[in-house]
Amino acid sequence: MAQTFPVQRTCPFAPPPEYERMREQAPLVRASLPGGDVWLVTRHAEAKQVLAGAGISTSPATPGHPNAAFSPDPPTPEEAAAYEQFAIGHFIDLDPPEHGRFRRLLIPEFTVRRVRDLRPGIQRLADRLIDDMLAQGREADLVAAYGLALPSLVICQLLGVPYADREFFQSRTRTMIDPASDPQARHAAMFEIRGFLDDLVTTATAAPGDDLLGRLIAGGQLTRDELVGVMFLLLVAGHETTANMIPLAALTLLRHPDQLAALRANPGGWPAAVEELLRYHSVVDWVAFYRVATEDQEIGGQLVRKGEGLFVLGASANRDERAFERPDAFDVERGARHHVAFGYGVHQCLGQNLARAELEIALRTLFERVPGLRVTMADEELPAKYDGAIFGLKAMPVMW
Repeated sequence: MAQTFPVQRTCPFAPPPEYERMREQAPLVRASLPGGDVWLVTRHAEAKQVLAGAGISTSPATPGHPNAAFSPDPPTPEEAAAYEQFAIGHFIDLDPPEHGRFRRLLIPEFTVRRVRDLRPGIQRLADRLIDDMLAQGREADLVAAYGLALPSLVICQLLGVPYADREFFQSRTRTMIDPASDPQARHAAMFEIRGFLDDLVTTATAAPGDDLLGRLIAGGQLTRDELVGVMFLLLVAGHETTANMIPLAALTLLRHPDQLAALRANPGGWPAAVEELLRYHSVVDWVAFYRVATEDQEIGGQLVRKGEGLFVLGASANRDERAFERPDAFDVERGARHHVAFGYGVHQCLGQNLARAELEIALRTLFERVPGLRVTMADEELPAKYDGAIFGLKAMPVMW
């Protein structure tokens, strides 16, 4: 019998319990969706094989792409045309060589050196947000006041998006990625963000600024629609994933006080701690890890036919005991940089260096400046996005 999918999490500190059973069963497990069956890739080695493999496509235009299996009804011609227009510039859904054309333009903005230059600015933003929290009393919602605010500020400055518009794009992003949202509401949210960015590109084209959008405009290598699509991806991905990780990471460290104490005593351990937090939580589980075979091939001893879709379960791969000793244990000294929280291969997350820097600065600054931080709600009572496409907490009340 095929596994139902997606599978919801039930704990802030663990992937769905079914993942362990599936890993034990096989590296590829068949799953049933309304529009057809797909393969779930459960183990670390096979996850890397699929994410980096030849004969594999990420493009939704490829016949058999697994996203189509979520709906039993194909889109109308009008809907298909609208989504085709909307997807222009969404380079994560493009195969080589077209994918490489976009990536080459964007890589200089996210190199280790470029992010190193951004670190003082990120530090100033983190300190400012902590100042604001402390000035307003002795309690706050860490999600709204810090977790969501910091990456939103950073990505707005990087891209050239007015921070005053953050509530607009944050609310539309939440609607867009919430599976409980009405499909029409999700559709409307997507196109509202695109319309907002279309207006932003118009303004920036008249007077390009010293930011990523301004440099892309000045480079003249992308069409207007491609610019809007690139901005859409970077804006949404650039704040939502890190915004979910910061509060979860803080909660995890508070629940492991010995390891937090070790980091306070040795701040040089923060980079390794960030890697472990990324592996441990894997907030982006299967979203963006969708693939389709473009030729018959063997994966983990299983024959996968041309046109069969696959979802790589990142949260399962990152708990695979074949790749990580005691995978369910949290260990800041593990240094597990071979995790797949950022994907693998040519589609590996472009902003991973920035995400690492934001997490390191956010967490170190929080625990240095608010040493008495504590959560005022039991873990099981914290409102979590158990059915969300990207996992995280909706709120995290804290005091100090």
